[in-house]
Amino acid sequence: MNVITQAFAGHLGDLELASMSIANNVVVGFNFGLLLGMASALETLCGQAFGAKKYHMLGTYMQRSWIVLFACATLLLPMYFYASPLLQLIGQPPELAAAAGKLSVWFIPVHYSFVFILPLQRFLQCQLRNAVHAVVSAVVVVVHLIATWLFVYRCGYGLFGAAMILNFSWWLGVVLLMGFVICGGCGETWMGFSMRAFDGLWEFLKLSAASGVMLCLENWYYRILIVLAGNIKNAAIAVDALSICISINGWELMIPLAFFAATGVRVANELGANNSRGARFATINAVITSSIIGVFFSVLVVALHNKVAYIFTISDVVIRAVDNLSLLLALTILLNSVQPILSGVAVGSGWQSIVAYVNIGSYYLIGIPLGILMGWLLHLGVLGIWAGMIGGTAIQTLILAIMTIKCDWDKEALKASSRMEKLSRREEQ
Repeated sequence: MNVITQAFAGHLGDLELASMSIANNVVVGFNFGLLLGMASALETLCGQAFGAKKYHMLGTYMQRSWIVLFACATLLLPMYFYASPLLQLIGQPPELAAAAGKLSVWFIPVHYSFVFILPLQRFLQCQLRNAVHAVVSAVVVVVHLIATWLFVYRCGYGLFGAAMILNFSWWLGVVLLMGFVICGGCGETWMGFSMRAFDGLWEFLKLSAASGVMLCLENWYYRILIVLAGNIKNAAIAVDALSICISINGWELMIPLAFFAATGVRVANELGANNSRGARFATINAVITSSIIGVFFSVLVVALHNKVAYIFTISDVVIRAVDNLSLLLALTILLNSVQPILSGVAVGSGWQSIVAYVNIGSYYLIGIPLGILMGWLLHLGVLGIWAGMIGGTAIQTLILAIMTIKCDWDKEALKASSRMEKLSRREEQ
């Protein structure tokens, strides 16, 4: 949906594309990354509870996640109202910061939709009800495409129309998923709303916070690339080209992110059921399959290096800039075909706190400084910034691979089974 919205914005003009990119990828994306990470605590708890056949615990966990995410989303709200001065503070041009700040306020309904839809998605995934999520997503994206075309082009509402339809589409997904759950689609795991959701919030918050730090550091990483690009010469063109590349990467990234979700759930299910061999097999299977798909799309981007940008723009300057970045885009796609799966293993196993430190070191102590060094001190511009940040991703992937290879799966299975027994006894008291 975000790619569709950005594509329509790109055909309105270069400033419209840049402002939509900054608002969507930086302001909304910053908050989405944190809320997505916090919701991923459900993949550990619900996944292991489902594997251990403690079905009654899943609905309570989801409601706790709603409470925690709603409180966090409310605390993050000022970022939308003060987006323009914040964007200028980090070096964005005044005209671009003002346009993106205005758009950001329009995206507040999207912000609150994350509170409900992210836990709902994980609640269903942990029960292997992915078909429900897939059907709802397909319906919503078709509605979104038609409605965006109607409001932006036929009715002439421009960026405002694009933003409002994005709000509507996210909330449509919430309503459809909530309707399925509440109306009997999850009879074993949804026992109705309960005040018990307010019990044990502190422990749930701690795991959610660790998950949030782990995943938001990954989610923010390439969004920071767009912010850094806003500080170089010809910032609007650089941001447009990078936003197109990041959008294409984000589009393809849905495939490894699907493997991330599947791996996290499957590993959690198997560990909760005390099946260490099943968890190990799921990890190997996902890494190999996602890597093959990543190689295919990397080759495709290289082959279509001078054509991929036409999806988003007809500006010759922007198309040439994207062409120059296509090799780095292909390399990023290749690395991102492995890294999310290893993060999924971490989520399924409950390693979020450890991986958060790995992400801080590889991304923010190595990748970003290296990108700044190559971009400004070596005068390589956007190519240097991105190449340096790819180095951080490569280091993070290598560390996670070593952790996964050395994992004692029997020990992890015993830990998960013991955790579920303790939590189950606490819920029953």
